[in-house]
Amino acid sequence: MSAQALFLVFIGAGIGGVLRYLMGLGTAALVGVGFPWGTFAVNAIGCLVMGIFARTIPPGEEGVHSLRLLLMTGVLGGFTTYSAFALDAATLWMRDDIGAAMLYTAGTVITCLAGIARGLWVGGG
Repeated sequence: MSAQALFLVFIGAGIGGVLRYLMGLGTAALVGVGFPWGTFAVNAIGCLVMGIFARTIPPGEEGVHSLRLLLMTGVLGGFTTYSAFALDAATLWMRDDIGAAMLYTAGTVITCLAGIARGLWVGGG
């Protein structure tokens, strides 16, 4: 891991975080806050873009390309980590490891919801 790689991820994550924040503000202004449309939109857009990037930005030396670090790990990681989760699940599926893909998907959703619930309980009291 090089300093350049860390810098690319750092810069990209900052950009992605700002974009996520702006998306939240924009959707709240357009449709209100009764439903988490901002998060929904960020996840849907992030997954679409992750799929496009995964197919169009080839891995470079040692399996990593600077553009992948900046855009996929950094920008999309800051924008939504759901896109990385979805790509990991799709990769397992495309490798014909259907059981692992299903276990990973269900396990992630269940574990994350349980973690949020536990964190809310611990944090609240």
